[in-house]
Amino acid sequence: MNAVLAEKAPQPAPSALAEYLRDYVSRLRGGELGSAPAVVGLIVITAFFAIVHQGFLSAYNLEALVIQAAPIIVMAMGLVFVLLLGEIDLSAGTTGGLCSAIMAVLLLRHGWLWWPAMLAGLAAGLAIGFVMGWLRAKAGIPSFVITLATFLAFQGATLILVGGQGSVILPAGTPLINLENSFVPLWLGWTLLGVFVVGYAALKLSDARARRRTGLAATPVVVIVSKVIGVAVLGVAFTYEMGKNRNLITNAFFSSKAQGEPWVVVLLMLLFVVWHFVLSRTRYGRHVYAVGGNEEASRRGGVAVSRIRISVFVICSGMAAVSGLVAASLLQSVQSNAGAGNTLLLAVGAAVIGGTSLFGGRGRMIDAVLGGLVVAVIINGMSDLIQGSNSSGYEWVVTGAVLLLAAGFDAVVRRGKTA
Repeated sequence: MNAVLAEKAPQPAPSALAEYLRDYVSRLRGGELGSAPAVVGLIVITAFFAIVHQGFLSAYNLEALVIQAAPIIVMAMGLVFVLLLGEIDLSAGTTGGLCSAIMAVLLLRHGWLWWPAMLAGLAAGLAIGFVMGWLRAKAGIPSFVITLATFLAFQGATLILVGGQGSVILPAGTPLINLENSFVPLWLGWTLLGVFVVGYAALKLSDARARRRTGLAATPVVVIVSKVIGVAVLGVAFTYEMGKNRNLITNAFFSSKAQGEPWVVVLLMLLFVVWHFVLSRTRYGRHVYAVGGNEEASRRGGVAVSRIRISVFVICSGMAAVSGLVAASLLQSVQSNAGAGNTLLLAVGAAVIGGTSLFGGRGRMIDAVLGGLVVAVIINGMSDLIQGSNSSGYEWVVTGAVLLLAAGFDAVVRRGKTA
């Protein structure tokens, strides 16, 4: 009798946290890792370099890390849109170089003010993206062929614009130069951090509340609080470290302070918030994911596939133009080979390492940020760890190995889902 009652006794319902963890582990086993590998990799790589190089997490090196990563992250943000459709843009680097050259020529040789010159460079990027998107969507030319051709053509166009002197030096004191070379006031840095953390918490709580109202499983409050605390701690540590004076030239005759985050950090935050909102909370973003996941089903569902395809190339080239301007700010000049180096490869690598699929349908804006930081940490750390003429070689070997690992894992996951 007691045994029968024991069998019929109701079992305690699992807690929301236990269900969340069980579901998360199940998704991990199914290959839906999201940004987890990039986060773990970033923590491990950062910890390794911090141990072997005492000054790796110093304020001075963190500043260098951020300004080096900025052009890569900006370009990777644009590439996420193209990759979500299973396309590729091989000319993003040279597009950025050409747009920065257009800006520099208008500014210095034609006497334009800095802001219309910058707008002209950005407009050129948008126009380039429209043409490439139209050729892909309407003419049916593969994106690999289109962007390979423009990659070569834009290198030549940049060389023609810059001319035989090899570079165009940008005038000091303009907002463009200040983007990578001047710093946010300390009070503004702390204010922006507070706004970002509060906004992040409100967004997560709002999402959880909306899912509960519709009867869907929601992220437990304890998990949301843990994430918010983690973001806040990292933000406070970074902002505090950036508040230290990093000026190496201070004496009785000359004294100035280099305190606060570079202005490019504010730009990265704004771009991330805008594009994250576009992808996750607009009909356009849902259509991008739909076309990337199943183009034919999207077309039958009434999605304007051609318009979506053109638009992602416009966004990608526009962001490439922004990346080119950021790189010009970092160098304070525009070189004749601007954008023809490894920036594109690093940006594609950043998106893939962060978790964006090369086959379309999977990716988020945070992937570009996390992947860009991983790439920048590897390059920065290897340059400190290995001295001498071969240091760059080791940097590219390690970065290439990480990219191959991420791309290989992406292919394995995709094969497992389609099997």
